Amino acid sequence: MTQESHSRSVDAIHSRPAGVDHKTIEALGELSKALETVHRVRGHLYSAHQLVGGADLTLDRVVKLLREAGHVEVADRVERELLGRNLLPGRWTFQIVEEFDDGYYAAFQEIERDAREKLAGGRRHIYEAEMKERRRTHGMPGHEATP
Repeated sequence: MTQESHSRSVDAIHSRPAGVDHKTIEALGELSKALETVHRVRGHLYSAHQLVGGADLTLDRVVKLLREAGHVEVADRVERELLGRNLLPGRWTFQIVEEFDDGYYAAFQEIERDAREKLAGGRRHIYEAEMKERRRTHGMPGHEATP
């Protein structure tokens, strides 16, 4: 496969800027892939935030039912030791999510964007667009380059 056929893209928006080599495009593709993984991590953190919050709210009912069943000592322990407890030292899940968003997540997004700006004119998904062009069957329904 020639360098020219290797660097063809499905459209101009995702085309490789002149003079940008394959290793650079591959590196940007891997950086984008890593960022996509971090986006998934963020989603999981928000899921954990909502699940832990829901579990904590359920403890209100647990305490009420235990008291109604005459298990005051167990109800008191659940209320005292679990209800409203920090997930990590000094932090509820909203604080963990905020720290992640403002720290690691924000830095990762900014570094990925900066790398694309400096190395590929800000263009996204060049690696994937070139892969799509190589793998699609021209002229076949369902293999169109663009919508």
